[in-house]
Amino acid sequence: MSTPFNQTRYGYSAGTLDRATIDLALRSYMLRVYNLMGSGLALSGIVAVAVAQSPALMQAIFGSGLGLLVSFLPLGLLLIMTFGANKLSATAVQGLYWAFVATMGVSLSVIFMRYTGASITRVFLITAATFGAMSLWGYTTKRDLTGMGSFLFMGVIGLLIAGIVNIFLGSSILQMAISAITVLVFTGLTAYDTQRIKSEFNEGDAADIQSKQAIFGAVGLYVNFINIFMALLHLFGAKNE
Repeated sequence: MSTPFNQTRYGYSAGTLDRATIDLALRSYMLRVYNLMGSGLALSGIVAVAVAQSPALMQAIFGSGLGLLVSFLPLGLLLIMTFGANKLSATAVQGLYWAFVATMGVSLSVIFMRYTGASITRVFLITAATFGAMSLWGYTTKRDLTGMGSFLFMGVIGLLIAGIVNIFLGSSILQMAISAITVLVFTGLTAYDTQRIKSEFNEGDAADIQSKQAIFGAVGLYVNFINIFMALLHLFGAKNE
């Protein structure tokens, strides 16, 4: 997910800061991104469990038209964040981020109706291990992943089209293929986004800009994680009887 505001790639000048200082600042920045992303996942999980444990709340949300609103609300919040990035303050963007992950938690609560708690936990741990390995590779590799990012973005478009087509076809085989490709595409995007977030860091940026960059970096990684998790859950999750 690209940062939706202008900034300079590797904006610091050689000699302005020593390498050790830059590396320390970069590590601190990346840790901030990961903390935001991890906290977002934690909040989503807490909200999902809380909603799933209330039959009355589940019925009120998903037994009415409210369920459709809840499904599209995270996308709406994400669009507001993206298109308002230059005008909104860092505090406002962060507030929208927490609202986004909280509403995602409400949407994710339905998985507890479909899958066993044990399989959800197992798939989550598999996702975390996969995500962590690919993000680490994206952070440490010297290979330029820009070209791979363009290819993977086309893969996302293809998945969206295939998903829409399958709404009408209702093919379980096609859905399995979509889930498998989703895992591959968003695993690759995890490495690509990690490298992109790292490369966009600019020690000379104002604190407000850095805060926004960190939040949007966290959003990109969060979306990758959720897509991998949901696809793996569809492939390997044990359904409730």
